[in-house]
This record gives sequence, C-alpha cells and structure tokens, in this order.
Amino acid sequence: MRITFVSPPMNNTGGHRVLVRYADGLTRLGHEVRIVTPALPAPPSIATRLRARLRGRRLHDPRKDRIFTPQDARTRLLVLDEHRPVEDRDVPEGDVVVATWWETSPCVARLSASKGAKAYFMQDYGAPGQELRDLIPTWSLPLHLITISRWCAELIREHVGDVPVSLVPNAVDAELFAVPPRHKPERPTVGFVHRISPMKGWDIVKEAVQLARRSIPELRLLVFGPEHPDTVERPAGSMEYVHRPPDEQLPQLYGQCTAWLFASRREGFGLPLLEAMACRTPVIATPAGAAPELLAGGGGWLVEPESASDLARAIVEVCRLPEEAWLAASAAAQRTATSYTLDDSIRRFERALEEAIERSRSRALRSA
Repeated sequence: MRITFVSPPMNNTGGHRVLVRYADGLTRLGHEVRIVTPALPAPPSIATRLRARLRGRRLHDPRKDRIFTPQDARTRLLVLDEHRPVEDRDVPEGDVVVATWWETSPCVARLSASKGAKAYFMQDYGAPGQELRDLIPTWSLPLHLITISRWCAELIREHVGDVPVSLVPNAVDAELFAVPPRHKPERPTVGFVHRISPMKGWDIVKEAVQLARRSIPELRLLVFGPEHPDTVERPAGSMEYVHRPPDEQLPQLYGQCTAWLFASRREGFGLPLLEAMACRTPVIATPAGAAPELLAGGGGWLVEPESASDLARAIVEVCRLPEEAWLAASAAAQRTATSYTLDDSIRRFERALEEAIERSRSRALRSA
C-alpha cells in the first residue's frame, strides 16, 4: 500500500511516538509510507514573551521541542515550508491517507480521491484546547475511524451512532522496555509524567503526595515531562524533575519507582501506563483511557477519579506492601504489558487500513 499520514507539527509527545512507530513498522512490512506535516509555528514574539514574564509565566516555544522522527530511512517525513493546513497539492497519490489529529481530519476529508481511501486515527481526548464539542463533528466525517481503546470507541458510538471503528490498542517496544526482574525499591518512590493540561491531573497528584507523606515522610516523587523546569508547579517537599528524557532513559526512570501514578481525568489511552508496567512497575490509576482494561489482570490499582485522598491511600498501601506481594504485582504488570506486542499493533493497524480501502471501494461501487 501507498500510505500517507497527515500529522500536526511533530514533537516528542506519546501520540507522535506511536505514529512514527506505526509508520516505521508499516514500512518494514513493505509498504510505501509518508508523513506529511506543516512547519512549526512561529515562536512567541519578544513583546509576548516579555508580557508573559511580567505576569510570572514562561511561554513554551514549540521550536525547542525534541522532534520524534522516523527511525527507518525508508519512511519519508515531508515537512511543508510554512505553518498551514495540508492541502491536495501537498499529498502524493496513494492507496490510503490518514488524519492523525482532530484538526487534520477536515483537511483529509477534503482531499481528492486520488490520494486514497480516507481514515482517521484518533488517539487522544482531553489535550489543551481540545473539547468534546470540537471532536464530535470530526467523527461524522467520511473517514474510516481507528482508535486505541474501548473507551474511545464507546465514546465515538455514544455521540455519532453505530459507526465502524477499528480498535488498535497501543503496545510498547519490547526491546526498549525490556527490564529484568527487580526488587522493591528501598526508598518509597512514586513517579508521574507531567503535562500542562489539567486533564492529566497534576493537581491531584501534588495533593495526594502531600497527604501520603503524612504516613511516609521519606516518600520520593520522580517526575519527567517536556515542560521547562521553571514552569512546573511543585508540591511542598522534595521532587526530582527530569526534563525531556530521551527514550533510552525511560526504562531507568520507570524502574526506580515503587508505583507509577496515572491521575488523568480524560485520556485516549495513557501510554505511560503501559511503559511503566513493561518496566515491572505497578501502577495506581484513575479509570481513564485504557486503565480499566490494562489493570483487569492485576499489576495495579484503580482509584476514584478526582480523589487525592484515595490516591494517597493507595500510595501508602503499595509502598507498605511486603516484598513478596509487591513482586507479584510487579510480575503481573510486566505480563500484561508484554502480552500484546508492537508487532501485533502494527499488523492490526495494517488490517484497519485495508478495511478503510475496502469500505471506500464499496461506497464508490454503490454510487456508480
């Protein structure tokens, strides 16, 4: 197949990392794959940055993001010469073209038939500026829907009816996240992936850690994320923040933790859940994204959403587990994370694209 992904400007967020891994995987299966993306937006002006500084804020410059690019040299990344929507002239003729973000879906819907069957890979819900009212109209566009969790599929059908949706759960790179069995950390440590969006629940985590420290004063908090350290609001007490760690460092970070925290209010999937579990770290999660599915077989604990006290209770409970019980949870987490491989996901994504092509051909025959 000749496959084109239409992406917003590339960065190192989980969604773009998943996209690139699928693109590279499809290339390895013999497909011709391109990713088309606009240039990065202009950085904030000097005047805008000065006004933000006077208000005690530091603006994020997207041009400083670490860009996650294809690892397979045969996967082509085509970056437009300006920051604008992708148009027909930017996309080569092909068999299937895939929108990868809600704002790219109308662009893909407008492309001519020569660009291929049209699909929409919906990974996320709850990013800054992304409200449900924005997403619902995109699910009714003439695009074959592909999503990453049962929760997302049910949300789509709740709002637009019983439309065909291909489910392709996320998976992690087994080689990157291969961690041998380990002991429970000597110092109680919890970790979290920080994002600016309030949907990620950083406010809940901060309060929960402070509550848990009443019972475990030595509790360590380990956080990583893309935001500059000066912009991260910290809880009282010590916190270690790792700014933009490379992928190769992630297993070492996850592997330091007694438990990994997932406090999202809304989530498409929650890739850090799977990454932490692959590194044999039990997770404590709200029932958002894929958390209920992933924790059904053990390896973690679900807590009440919006409840810092419930999250704190679980932190204390996990940190006080006897070694044997913690090792059992650690092993269960790793089994869950490795039971479904990245190769499985790539093959399922390939079948979803084939289904998009078949549906497109059937519609063309019916209208002929």
